[in-house]
Amino acid sequence: MSHQLPPTIDPVAARRWHEAAPAQAPWLHEEVASRMQQRLEWIVKPPEHWCHWEPVRGGIQAHDLLRERYPQAECTVYEPVAARQLLAQEKLGSRWWQMARWKGAGVQVAQPADASMDMLWANMLLHTAGDPQTLIEQWHKLLKIDGYVMFSCLGPDTVRQLHRLYADLGLGPAGHSFTDMHDWGDMLVHSGFSEPVMDMEHITLTFATPQRLLQELRELGRNLHPARFAGLRGRQWLARLEAAMAEKWRDKQADGQLSLTFEIVYGHAYKPQPKVRLEANSSVSLQDMRAMLHQSRNTGLR
Repeated sequence: MSHQLPPTIDPVAARRWHEAAPAQAPWLHEEVASRMQQRLEWIVKPPEHWCHWEPVRGGIQAHDLLRERYPQAECTVYEPVAARQLLAQEKLGSRWWQMARWKGAGVQVAQPADASMDMLWANMLLHTAGDPQTLIEQWHKLLKIDGYVMFSCLGPDTVRQLHRLYADLGLGPAGHSFTDMHDWGDMLVHSGFSEPVMDMEHITLTFATPQRLLQELRELGRNLHPARFAGLRGRQWLARLEAAMAEKWRDKQADGQLSLTFEIVYGHAYKPQPKVRLEANSSVSLQDMRAMLHQSRNTGLR
């Protein structure tokens, strides 16, 4: 199928941010990962092999929660950026003296093999992908039949207050648009997944000062909109923005705090058995044939 790239994400800027993002998870990422792992209660069958996709930004603390939940499962950590790959190896990789390594339930930092994972976990990543359809298809390729993906990302109601303020001040777009959860469901289906389950919630964070609020936003990401301001902003611009935040937002809270609301989208879907279209002459790959003969219907979701 042809891919339609997100209309308000500059793919070059998205790639640069992905490569240059700090090698640490923002507080919100860890919080979302903690909430997402509670959704694993819906999964009946625990994975034997699972992939943690980019955990350095997605949540190191969440990785520990997942390891506690599935202590007997082997984990493959995938980090494509060299600096974060080294940190993942240091923080998450199994050492030779650790018992888990010798029990066959260790952690390796590597590229997962095709059709090798029972679960793929990706936290707070998709909303910055320049080509999310290709990324989802890549996840589908790595999963076994009846394997499933668990992911989270920001939704379209995220930081609406900031978008309105930028519009009022004539500052151009405050950031790129985030994809609706129903569109994520459609992309999952187009990528070969089945029975996607999507839900969302709103999380409101409060800040004592505009400076602290802007610091949090810088840690979370960047403005990837193609029409964003092309040059560097000056001190006067920043002072004007901070003053407008303090004036327009502070009276909204009884304690004088400044607030921002984030929409969090959660999704999971499983990889079904391949369907074969019967024609006068049909061909089936050996891998698909083995899967159809030896794999049962998905029983992992409640």
